[in-house]
Amino acid sequence: MPPAGFVHRKLTGTVSKMPPMEQQQVPALTRPDGSPLRLLVVDDEVNIAELIAMALRYEGWQVTTAHTGSKAVAAAKESRPDAVVLDIMLPDFDGMEVLRRLRSGDPGVPVLFLTARDAVEDRVAGLTAGGDDYVTKPFSLEEVVARLRALMRRAGAQQAASSSLLSVGDLTLDEDSREVFRAGAEISLTATEFELLRFLMRNPRRVLSKAQILDRVWNYDFGGQANVVELYISYLRKKIDAGREPMIHTMRGAGYVLKPAS
Repeated sequence: MPPAGFVHRKLTGTVSKMPPMEQQQVPALTRPDGSPLRLLVVDDEVNIAELIAMALRYEGWQVTTAHTGSKAVAAAKESRPDAVVLDIMLPDFDGMEVLRRLRSGDPGVPVLFLTARDAVEDRVAGLTAGGDDYVTKPFSLEEVVARLRALMRRAGAQQAASSSLLSVGDLTLDEDSREVFRAGAEISLTATEFELLRFLMRNPRRVLSKAQILDRVWNYDFGGQANVVELYISYLRKKIDAGREPMIHTMRGAGYVLKPAS
């Protein structure tokens, strides 16, 4: 399995490593009503689409993915995204046609093109067709996030109120005070335990692999260090779940998930 921050298209790297989002301290953007921004990510490479989706979910976006042009159009009709990340090369019809169909239903939706083509005429063609910006492969996840944020600011997205509180069920974590409570009872965590819990709480109900956790919490690549994740998950369970209905669950062969107690 490749490290969580990388993916390869054949023999050429298409996504480069991005530093952990929590270190950037960038305020989240939201819709005018305060709800999460909705993003549609369209790429025929499932790994690329999922890595982009994970990075933006970590930023607070609500993300839908599609891997063909026809599924992208259908997903857009259902989810009504605030922005679209769109690969030009798709297996059924290309990104230009997807854009045309998207804009027929939502003329103002911002679109960020992804393309492996680096010729000037190809980039110009994407922008002339109505794309708002483009990123050429190979690209960094950090660049994709930054360009999307810029597009959304221009489109009028609001900066979220500076709430530092994460909540999942009866579990709350304050990123500023670094206090953690479950059902009103304070829980004392070490610095590493806190970072691990924060990553889990920023991705509730999502199965996170050991490689993903290593990359985001410890900031180094997966390479025989899975026991570190297992050890700290066990530490967290003793503090978060002890004597209570469990919130941290092991998905055998896949990773770990945090979800509200039923």
